[in-house]
Amino acid sequence: MSLGYVPVTVESPCRTSPETAFDIIEPIDLTTIFTGMGPLPGVDGVRDQSGPWDTIGNTRIPVLSDGSTARERLIAYTRPHSFAYEITDFTGPLRLLVEKVRGEWTFTPNGSDCLVRWTYSFHPRPGRYWFIRLAVAPVWRRYATATLVRAVRAAEAAL
Repeated sequence: MSLGYVPVTVESPCRTSPETAFDIIEPIDLTTIFTGMGPLPGVDGVRDQSGPWDTIGNTRIPVLSDGSTARERLIAYTRPHSFAYEITDFTGPLRLLVEKVRGEWTFTPNGSDCLVRWTYSFHPRPGRYWFIRLAVAPVWRRYATATLVRAVRAAEAAL
């Protein structure tokens, strides 16, 4: 029996409009923000992208610094409010722990600025819920916070 998803949400103010933040972060080069931390690898590149990363259903394969890969599919795109993706077919150690991951970025107006929120929801394999919740999620939260900071900085640099 599965206990459900294990979500990890991080958020940060961004000194840009939601439109600017969305337009910079949504298509960002993953190698510039996913740089690795501790046991979590960075992204070395992307291959086999099926088309522009603004079309629902398009896929790509992020290649991680430990040599592993996963399949990412864009599942929602509502500019400038949000986009979401699903990650499956992990080839690294995560394949033993999760069936899939759902990621969602949202961009909410906050005066003339915005709030950027990123939720990364792990769907654990049977019997792995508590390990994901107690061991993986706290490490991922630190990694996601650092990644979000780099994404927000990139958006703010567009000013």
